[in-house]
Order: sequence, then C-alpha cells, then structure tokens
Amino acid sequence: MARIAVVTGGSRGIGEAISLALKDMGATVVANYCGNDEKAREFTARTGIPAYKWDVGDHQACLDSCAQIAEEVGPIDIVVNNAGITRDGTLARMQYCDWDDVMRVNLGGCFNMAKATFPGMVERGWGRIVNIGSINGQAGQYGQVNYAAAKSGIHGFTKALAQEGAKKGVTVNAIAPGYIDTDMVAAVPAPVLEKIVAKIPVGRLGHAEEIARGVAFLCSEDAGFVTGSTMSINGGQHMY
Repeated sequence: MARIAVVTGGSRGIGEAISLALKDMGATVVANYCGNDEKAREFTARTGIPAYKWDVGDHQACLDSCAQIAEEVGPIDIVVNNAGITRDGTLARMQYCDWDDVMRVNLGGCFNMAKATFPGMVERGWGRIVNIGSINGQAGQYGQVNYAAAKSGIHGFTKALAQEGAKKGVTVNAIAPGYIDTDMVAAVPAPVLEKIVAKIPVGRLGHAEEIARGVAFLCSEDAGFVTGSTMSINGGQHMY
C-alpha cells in the first residue's frame, strides 16, 4: 500500500521537486500551498498531485486540513515541512511583524504539522518527517536575523522530536539546502548572484531535484536508521 505524503509549499520550486520525487518513489502525494490558486490548479493539472490550500502558520488550519486529508486520501505517513517565507532586513529596519511572520510560518509550521500528524505516526509504528532548514540557519546571513533564527530553530526542533519518535518507528530529519536555482534566487541581481556562486566550491547553484533526492532517501524504508540528522546539500559552501 502506498504511503501518504504531505509536502508543505509543495506546488512550486523545491517543494514541487520534492512532491514529484516522492510520487516517483511510489507515495501518494498531497501538496500544500497558501498563495496563488491558479498556479496550484496548473500544478495539479500537470502533475496529477492534488493541492490543498491552508496556512501552515495557522495551528488550527493544520489540524483541520490534515484531518481532511486523512479522511479523503488516507492516514498521513510522511510530512515534508518545506513551506517558508522571507521578510529580509537588518535589525534596525526590521519590524516586529517581519520577525513574527517568519517565525510563525517557518518554525511554527513545523510544530503545527507535527502536532497534526506525529501522534498518528507513532500509533501506527511508522512515519517520516523531513524539515527543510537552510545554510543560513547554520551559518547566519546578513539581513536575515528572523529567517536564520527560524531555520536554526528547525535544526534543534528536528533533533528533539527525533528522540521522541526513535523507538516508535518514526524518524525526524532535516535538510539544509544551500543556494538553489529557484525563482527566488533567480530574482537576485546578477552581480550579487555572481558573488554568491563564487563562494560555492562546486562552482554553481544547486538544483531543486538534488534537494528532492535527499528528501526521498530520508522518507524511504532504507532510511530507518537515520534520525535526528541534518543533511547539508550546499555544494560545499558551508561545512561543519
């Protein structure tokens, strides 16, 4: 029987690549989104993967939507917490709402989705949670005290929750992507992007599919002895 997987922010960019990789692995995938309805419909028409709309930063919405998916599709076995936002700015210019929004979605979304799905995984004796962190949560980044703090928090959240699930057949891991050739990175001015690439030892941006392959492994049966780990996929830009 196919595993049921939910990928938050799963209809665009890295999330879309993850959704497709899990589908190719044989999972029944549901993609979450919170923005453009037209693009979500196009994604579903092109991939055959249903897209459900809710805000992962809304605790009750996560509980309700995951319950709906469990009823309509089946019990959720795999969660990939990929949804995230940026509200960049130096501390001097950053407003509290910029801090709060990023923490609510990027870190709070991981908590909300775990509350909605982790108990069921434990009860059934099998589950996979993969949280998407960031190189900037490991190394920090100028103008991103909110984003770096949230992503760093994801890495700690992962290690703590992994200890709760380890004996129950539920693994919890994280992936920390470096700079990937998504639309967000493509919008960076060319001179700035050149400086970023110059700091990557392999000499290029990463591809969304490279992140997706790492997620697919961590969600597989073969990864049952991997938990509490962070896989860094960043072209050697940050090593520790």
